[in-house]
Amino acid sequence: MTVRTRIAPSPTGDPHVGTAYIALFNLCFAKQHGGEFILRIEDTDQTRSTPESEQAILDSLRWLGIEWTEGPDIGGNKGPYRQSERKDIYAQYAQELIEKGHAFYCYRTPEELDELREARRAAGGFAALKPSELKLPEDEVERRKAAGMPCVIRMNVPEGEGPCPINDMLRGTIELDWGQVDAQILLKSDGMPTYHLANVVDDHLMDITHVLRGEEWINSAPKHKLLYEYFGWEMPQLCHLPLLRNPDKSKLSKRKNPTSILFYQRMGYLPEALVNYLGRMGWSMPDEREKFSLADMVANFDVQRVSLGGPIFDVEKLNWLNSLWIREDLSTEQLAKRLHDWLLNEDSLLKVIPHAQKRMNTLSDFIPLSGFLASGYLPITQESFSESKLDEDNLKKVLQFSLWKLEALRTWERDEIFSTLKSLADNMEIKIKDFLAPMFIAVSGTTASFSVMDSMELLGPDMTRARLRHALNTVAGEIGKKQLKKLEKEFSCLTERNH
Repeated sequence: MTVRTRIAPSPTGDPHVGTAYIALFNLCFAKQHGGEFILRIEDTDQTRSTPESEQAILDSLRWLGIEWTEGPDIGGNKGPYRQSERKDIYAQYAQELIEKGHAFYCYRTPEELDELREARRAAGGFAALKPSELKLPEDEVERRKAAGMPCVIRMNVPEGEGPCPINDMLRGTIELDWGQVDAQILLKSDGMPTYHLANVVDDHLMDITHVLRGEEWINSAPKHKLLYEYFGWEMPQLCHLPLLRNPDKSKLSKRKNPTSILFYQRMGYLPEALVNYLGRMGWSMPDEREKFSLADMVANFDVQRVSLGGPIFDVEKLNWLNSLWIREDLSTEQLAKRLHDWLLNEDSLLKVIPHAQKRMNTLSDFIPLSGFLASGYLPITQESFSESKLDEDNLKKVLQFSLWKLEALRTWERDEIFSTLKSLADNMEIKIKDFLAPMFIAVSGTTASFSVMDSMELLGPDMTRARLRHALNTVAGEIGKKQLKKLEKEFSCLTERNH
């Protein structure tokens, strides 16, 4: 048997360090066993998936040195490797489950589903909806079908409670309760599959032998086990890796730590150091050394050395490790080349010079004018915002609302950024000049810089958003859940007003 593992990211945002972490462990496991590592794109969410996000995933994984033997960009004999291109395959298997009595058409409306869930909650116990609650009388099904009402295909699951044993390579046998397992949607009303059907069908057809994934998927394992039984297929061996955590033990999130691989690339981290650091997340070398290459990790990889304690993603530790790679592994000439390739190259300079040139009297003006573009976090304080005409409450809202708007922005271009922020300023009834003043500080550290829109375009989305989060934390500290909910509600009202 050839060991085959896979990574299956969704192209719906910035490439996440958690994706790289899971990809790294899948790659190492496959290589350790002389096997193959496959990349598959799970783009069933057609409203949020973008080609740009897919390309960013491919580019960032390759930057880290993570390569695959089959994938959407290089092909392979088990393709296609984008789920959006496999739509007919899933429909065929969903229909097979219908014919075998393992799935059913569900015409329930969103309002009816809400009522059923509310009744479940009121009764106590598990909230999972079962087939007996969801199925309608045949005449009602026919009536809704004739009326052209949308329907989905759901899987049949056991009605009662009781143990469902799941074998895990790290955890042994995990017992989950069937009472927690709902009649999962397999095929949505638009004909696209959910993760659960697509995941099982693709893993089988692509001969995946081992599935190493995050522990957040443990609760979905009974559904997947059931689908394998329904189809009569052998289930791959499962291994649920511990989630990356913030220093406070909460799940790694961009609110507390930058999570985009592109951010770390733009910050000037070495790919070798970041891979090294991700490799240390819950795993260790046999000799316990902290600094090692990807080749070292592959040569020594043993999945049983993975610790189940939540690995802490500590940027200070990453900084230390990155400094070792810079000092110990790069000659002067190699460091000069890395700096050139990172930012100090002709292409980068040609983008910056038109903006700085207008303000230059001497060549020595260039670095003070544009140095912020080559910096990481800026040394700003609350005092930096003292000349803002906004009170503290509005200052906080401008930074937070702008951040949310820019996180949703698909096209990172000057005019698009300006249009987005101008619309927000108008909705907040703040003059654009006053609105943008704190943005200047957050992005460039001063209001004397060249256009903040140009600055944001040059910095790119990841660094811009990271600086806005840093400015928000500087002004407001960590925003509590209660306050965040209030801000989200106000932001939602502003957004609806815009539409």
